[in-house]
Amino acid sequence: MIAHLRGRILRKGTQEAVIDVQGVGYRVAIPLSTFYRLGEPGSEAELLVHTHVREDALALYGFLTMQEQSLFERLLDVSGVGPKVALGILSGIEAPDLVEALRGGDVVRLTRIPGVGKKTAERLVLELRDKMPPPGAPPAAERKPTPTRDDLLSALVHLGYSRPEAERGAERALKEGGDARFEDLLRRSLQVLSGR
Repeated sequence: MIAHLRGRILRKGTQEAVIDVQGVGYRVAIPLSTFYRLGEPGSEAELLVHTHVREDALALYGFLTMQEQSLFERLLDVSGVGPKVALGILSGIEAPDLVEALRGGDVVRLTRIPGVGKKTAERLVLELRDKMPPPGAPPAAERKPTPTRDDLLSALVHLGYSRPEAERGAERALKEGGDARFEDLLRRSLQVLSGR
């Protein structure tokens, strides 16, 4: 699973960028916010990546901030919201404004996002309102990513845990034994999630 890319931008458009990583070009779908802050072709870039696997395709979605990536993955947990819709939502509203709209239950504001109707907006609020950080608190997604944390999250999600469950297990394991080997941290995460 690809979780991070660093390389040279071969080309970029409003919906995707191609990043050259040691001679291999990765096509990554991106929201408008990332497009505007990403450098020009030829410059170096670093993207956080969500890998989406389907029966017929493997697609990469890239983000400049952990907050955007975290919101994208939370949007995917909402029934009826796929990667294209989630990317469209992040392209239609800045991440902090989306958090505020979801937390405040602002259905009218959400329906102003292209492609989001009233029913979808209501479902987003219903399923995500309580999962947004409280006002004034720095979102957990703003923390600097570490390879071990990213690897733990990836492993737990692939084992069938939801993203919030994986974050809870990984955070607790890292807090209790942050410098332990990856295998020990994964074992501890699983113990936390199984209630032991």
